[in-house]
Amino acid sequence: MTLPGPANRTAGRRIAGVDEAGRGPLAGPVVAAAVILRPGRPIPGVADSKVLTAESRTSLSLVIRRRAVCFGIGWADPAEIDSLNILHATFLAMRRAVLSMACRPDLLLVDGNRLPRLTGLGGEINARAIIGGRHRDGNLRGVHPGKDRQRSLHESDACAVS
Repeated sequence: MTLPGPANRTAGRRIAGVDEAGRGPLAGPVVAAAVILRPGRPIPGVADSKVLTAESRTSLSLVIRRRAVCFGIGWADPAEIDSLNILHATFLAMRRAVLSMACRPDLLLVDGNRLPRLTGLGGEINARAIIGGRHRDGNLRGVHPGKDRQRSLHESDACAVS
């Protein structure tokens, strides 16, 4: 991975990719995932989740969870989206994903053009907004929050039918 400026000094640093799913649809939660992959150990098949089949996303989600240094999932429910607006609810989901990680990252690479508020995350964490989902760095390619959002919607449908 090559990053411009100071972020390119990655040796020994825990770098987490952060991404979201669910900003476009009019129903359900917005879900975010944060993951730290093992440097130099790419996971074959990992790509932008929008170009993967549902079956590939499911199997890769399991592989990523097993092989990641650590990961976290966070979400904001529809009431929070209505209360905060979709952008701030997305940032809330991202904060929750980072807070749920078993280890604290040194650097966050956030897919998008803006960063969530990073205070109160247990120490200083540097972050960089990465624009351009198709040209993602390896850590961002390992993030698949859509799988957890999809599961949440299916569970919600099951509750509504009961």
